[in-house]
Amino acid sequence: MGDFSVSQNKLQKRIRRQVSQAISDFKMIEDGDKVMVCLSGGKDSYSMLDVLLYLQKIAPIRFELVAVNLDQKQPGFPEQVLPQYLEALGVPWHVIEKDTYSIVQEKIPQGKTTCSLCSRLRRGTLYDFAEQIGASKLALGHHRDDILETFFLNLFYGGRLKAMPPKLLSDDGRNLLIRPLAYCSEKDIQAYATLKQFPIIPCNLCGSQENLQRQVIKTMLQDWERTSPGRTEIMFRALQNVAPSQLADRELFDFVNLRKETKSTAPLLKLVNL
Repeated sequence: MGDFSVSQNKLQKRIRRQVSQAISDFKMIEDGDKVMVCLSGGKDSYSMLDVLLYLQKIAPIRFELVAVNLDQKQPGFPEQVLPQYLEALGVPWHVIEKDTYSIVQEKIPQGKTTCSLCSRLRRGTLYDFAEQIGASKLALGHHRDDILETFFLNLFYGGRLKAMPPKLLSDDGRNLLIRPLAYCSEKDIQAYATLKQFPIIPCNLCGSQENLQRQVIKTMLQDWERTSPGRTEIMFRALQNVAPSQLADRELFDFVNLRKETKSTAPLLKLVNL
């Protein structure tokens, strides 16, 4: 850390502070937790593991970290990169081998995007493994920009006001998911990954697909941030400041029984004799 410049030190402190704040705000990690850190080999999950290892050393509580990677048998995947990195760190780790790549290639027509099916297959495998090792939490590397992109994807293409919450109980109720990078910007994480020189492994399955809806949204948000700096942060704050009565969801707010207040007695005028 002493070899970092002033700006690099500020970057590291900011990311550590934001992760710590998110964990505190949503009570993501508690004393005695066994946290399964889902490691893809990308900048986000590397950064998440790095900061969690730091917090593990200084936190007033005790918790375990286990790094887990899913080897999806993508062609050209460098199998030794993650094991070598994790061995050097001295963190407990597992690599799950499952050929989801072939399943995706078989099920998805050529030219169609593969992210949705790939994500479902990956999620199911990781959920099962978390149960096997007795993990109490699954840590995912989604950051603030991911959350906003998901919000706009649902808004523009799904007709729903829905994003990625920093803490979530899985649909099957088996796993509690946490997103420690929820307050971190992608720009900062990219800079942090470069600073730390993580051995990044690109996703050859979906990372090269053009015109993904998510990429369209990402470009839109980047353009907004460029023309109006700080807009991304403001939009994220909006997700934390919801007014159900100002929307139109009848399940979220009881519009049907909303009535004008009436008073049983009219206000009395007090006459003062001068």
